[in-house]
Amino acid sequence: QVQLVESGGGSVQAGGSLRLSCAASGYTYSTSCMAWFRQSPGKERDGVAAIKSGGDTSYYADSVKGRFTISQDNAKNTLYLQMHSLKTEDTAIYYCAAGHPIFCSGSTWATRSNFGSWGQGTQVTVSS
Repeated sequence: QVQLVESGGGSVQAGGSLRLSCAASGYTYSTSCMAWFRQSPGKERDGVAAIKSGGDTSYYADSVKGRFTISQDNAKNTLYLQMHSLKTEDTAIYYCAAGHPIFCSGSTWATRSNFGSWGQGTQVTVSS
């Protein structure tokens, strides 16, 4: 059974930084597309960043390019999202997701339905 557990969320002032973690278990982490999505109240769950496990090609939403970095520690089966220069509009619940590695491509990484496993989410609140 796939299990994804996020941590690292919290409250921060605009301009600050946070690092989210996602501990994965119950499947072969080394053969997955791993991603971060986020959802604000009343909005769709949108892709933030993705990376193929064991790879180094990453994908980002335009809104976070240059501020967020997705990375992984394959030995620990852990995915990270380092967030800098946070803005109030980054406030959301952040979810870790896992899917087939074929979905780690420029045209498919941000599609929610391509990911079959999800964590419970971690709240990020950015205040002005």
